[in-house]
Amino acid sequence: MPERIALIGAGVIGKRHLTAMAKVESVELAAIADPHASAAEIATEYGVPHYSSANKMLSAVAPSGVIIATPTEHHFEPALAALDAGCHLLVEKPIAATVAEAEEMTRASEARGLCVLVGHHRRYYPHVARAREMVRGGSLGQLVTVSGQWSVRKPESYYAPDWRRRSPAGPVLTNLIHEIDYLRYIVGEIRSVTGLAGNSVQGFEKEDAAAFALQFENGSLGAFVMSDQADSPWAWELATGENPAFPHSGQNCITFSGTRGALEFPNLRHWTSDGEPESWITPKRVHDISLELGDAFVRQIEHFSEVVAGRANPIISAADSTGTLRATLAVLESARCGSRIDICGPERKN
Repeated sequence: MPERIALIGAGVIGKRHLTAMAKVESVELAAIADPHASAAEIATEYGVPHYSSANKMLSAVAPSGVIIATPTEHHFEPALAALDAGCHLLVEKPIAATVAEAEEMTRASEARGLCVLVGHHRRYYPHVARAREMVRGGSLGQLVTVSGQWSVRKPESYYAPDWRRRSPAGPVLTNLIHEIDYLRYIVGEIRSVTGLAGNSVQGFEKEDAAAFALQFENGSLGAFVMSDQADSPWAWELATGENPAFPHSGQNCITFSGTRGALEFPNLRHWTSDGEPESWITPKRVHDISLELGDAFVRQIEHFSEVVAGRANPIISAADSTGTLRATLAVLESARCGSRIDICGPERKN
């Protein structure tokens, strides 16, 4: 029997989950909870009941799993309500608006013996797994530096809703958190962050550019710049073509450099010296690694069904994703206070 999964929040990302669910035989949609009238139409389209709130839905329906795809500041309360109702969760990233909320969600899930899977969907791409294997497996020698960029120019219409002009909806928490998560997964825990942020283009409360330096626990150093107002071909979405709504540039935006070579990412290009010992005067050769991108959202739903059925542990748990949230928020905190922020890993306390 398929696992009965309910959806809380039927906006843009919620609809993407619905599309993925329709392709996975091991799950079936049980209900949709969302206060907007448009959600009732979506529920009718999928042939499931619609409820105006998560609490009403949870009191009327008994799903085995719940997907929470509401705005980040509205993750906490429905997550606790769903856990109280005995449901496993798939919570969109970030797991919560604050580290304190994320830690409370973690404690609540552990106390109830339930799983929280967090929707950092890029972990399901084979490119990320291969990069982790190469970096941690020594293909680059000792990792020395990581450099990256995420720069796009979002259209003015994107900022028509006032909430998208405010700090919680800025590109650091909305977009950069993806990069922080896969960097943690590929390289390892982040020890400290030193950041800068500005809003010189739009003048909104939220940042429109940020730059930061990273120190990883393995001793490697990183530098990253990002903006939602800088038109460029250098962003994950443009590099991979994962979303047909964005033009496919194919341009890599991350470089991992080690003592025995370098790796461009996410389209994997492995650079090595053509001879030994490796040095700047040794000719370089490149090997392109071709992998099938696939649909990460479908893989995520497939994995969630296994988690709900008790056959798998979350690829990215509440505790793990709290580490990503903590490191991402440190970029903004460092920019605000003007100093380096030291970070603990997800299994340790501040």
